[in-house]
Amino acid sequence: MTVPSMPRRAAFAVLAALVAVVALVSTAIFVGVGRGAGVLDTRPRERHDPVAPATTGSWVGTWSASAAAAEPNSYQGYPGMSIRNVLHTSIGGNSVRVHLSNLYGTRPLSITHASVAVAAAPSTPSAASGTMRRLTFGERTGVTIPAGRSVVSDAVRLTVPDAADLLVTTYSPTPSGSVTYHPHARQTSYLARGDRTEDAFGLGYTEQSPYWRYVTAVDVWSKEAQGSVAVLGDSITDGITSTAGANHRWPDYLATRLRAEPGAPRYGVLNQGISGNQVLTDGPGFPPDNPAALNRITREVLSRGDVRTVIVELGINDIIRPPRKANARQIVDGLRRLTELAHSRGIKVVGGTLTPFEGHRGCTPRLNAMRQQVNREIRAGGVFDVVVDFDRALRDPSAPQRLRPEYDSGDHLHPSDRGYEAMARAFDLDILRQTRDATL
Repeated sequence: MTVPSMPRRAAFAVLAALVAVVALVSTAIFVGVGRGAGVLDTRPRERHDPVAPATTGSWVGTWSASAAAAEPNSYQGYPGMSIRNVLHTSIGGNSVRVHLSNLYGTRPLSITHASVAVAAAPSTPSAASGTMRRLTFGERTGVTIPAGRSVVSDAVRLTVPDAADLLVTTYSPTPSGSVTYHPHARQTSYLARGDRTEDAFGLGYTEQSPYWRYVTAVDVWSKEAQGSVAVLGDSITDGITSTAGANHRWPDYLATRLRAEPGAPRYGVLNQGISGNQVLTDGPGFPPDNPAALNRITREVLSRGDVRTVIVELGINDIIRPPRKANARQIVDGLRRLTELAHSRGIKVVGGTLTPFEGHRGCTPRLNAMRQQVNREIRAGGVFDVVVDFDRALRDPSAPQRLRPEYDSGDHLHPSDRGYEAMARAFDLDILRQTRDATL
C-alpha cells in the first residue's frame, strides 16, 4: 500500500516544530547544568542587565576584614533581621563584588536578599542617591552558604570612590547558626528588623553594632591599580586603640599615602589584622577562633590573585599571651615559614620589627629580652625580603623599651592615632614600586 506524500508546506511545518523542541530541550539541559554548582537558591531568576566589567582592568581588593571567630551567643544567627555593615574603601573602581563567609557557621546560611551602596556620609546607614544595588549570586537574588564555606557575589556596576564608606547589607529570614564576625571593627554598623536590604534612607536601622558580620572582603574593577597589599597582623594592625569611625588604623594611613603622594604606586590595601593573633598558636574551638597566622595566610592572602606584597606585623602575642610556649627561635622560624609560603606564590614579604611594650601589664624583663632577640634576627636578614623597623619608628629615644609618649594609646602596648600614622610613615613606598617577583 502506498502512503500519500505530505504536502511541502506541511513538511516544513513539522520540521520547524521538531527543531524548536530540540532547541528548547537543549537550552533547559544547559541551564540546569550551568546553575547546579554552589547556588542553592531555587527561585526564578530576575531579568537584569549584564554587569560584566569592561575588558581593560582587573579585580583588586579595596577592603577586607579577617573572619576572626564565631560571635558569642549567636547560636540562631539573626533571623528576620537586616545587617548593614559599614566599611571603608582604600581605592575606587567602576564595578564591585562582595565576599561573604560562613566559616564559623554551624548550619547553612541562607541569604535571600543582599545589597551594596555608597554611604551618603561617613558612618551613616543611609545610601547616597542612586547608588543602591542589589547583589546576585550566579544570577540569583539569594544564596545558601554551607557551614565552613564562603561565596563571592556577581559583579555589579557601581562607581566606588576612593576612601569612601560602603554599605553591605544582608538579610536572612531563618535561623542560621553561629555568626562569622570580626569583633574589633572600630566602625559602627547597623541592624534593622525585617527585610530592609534596599532601604536607601536607612530609617529602620535603629540598632548599632561594633562588629562586621559575614562580609570579609570587597573587590573593585580598576583600570589603574597594580594590585593590592595585604597586611597580616595582630591588634596593632587591627587598630584596636584607634579612634572609632575615623579610619586611623596604620593600614588606613598607608592607603592614604598610596593615594596622595606623587608617584606612589596604585594599590589597594587589605587589612588582615586580628586582635590577639599569634604566629604559631590557634585559639580554641573548631574551626579555631583567632587562627594562627600560619593557618590563615593561605585562605586570607595567598589565595587572592591580586596580592603583590604581604606585610607581616606579628610576634608580640606569641611572647606575651598565655600559654607562652614559644621562644625566640620558634617565633623567628614561624615568621620565616610565612615568608616561604608567600614565596611559593611569588609574593614579596615585608616584615616589621616587634614594637616596644615596657610598662604594659604583660611585660617582664625576660619577655622584653625575647622581643629584642626576635628583632635582632629580623634586622639581620634571612627572615623577610624587606624589613620595616616599626620598633625604631615608635620607641622613645630616652627609654627605648617604651613607646614614645605621644605614640602611646595609654596601655603601653598599642599605639595612639599618631603612633599608627608614624608606622605608616616608616614604610618605604619604593618597596612597592619594585615589581620583581619574590625569589621562589
